[in-house]
Amino acid sequence: MKHATLATALLVSLTFIHTTAHAEGCTKGAVVGGVGGHIAGGHGVAGAAAGCAIGHHEAKKKQKAASAAAAASQPGGK
Repeated sequence: MKHATLATALLVSLTFIHTTAHAEGCTKGAVVGGVGGHIAGGHGVAGAAAGCAIGHHEAKKKQKAASAAAAASQPGGK
C-alpha cells in the first residue's frame, strides 16, 4: 500500500513539474523542503509544497531586485 501511494505521489509531482516549469525556484525549494519535511517527521509532501512556495517567492524577489538594479544602472534620458 505504501509503495502504491509513493508511486502515485511521484507520478503526480512529475506531471506538475512538467506543467509548471516556468515557476522558478519551485523545484529547488520542493526538493529541499521535501527532504527537510521527511527528516523532521515524515512530512515530506507538506515540506515539498511549502518549499515550492517559498522557493518561488524568493526567486521572484531576486528577479525583482535584479530588475530594479538594471533599471537604476541605465541612463534615464530619452
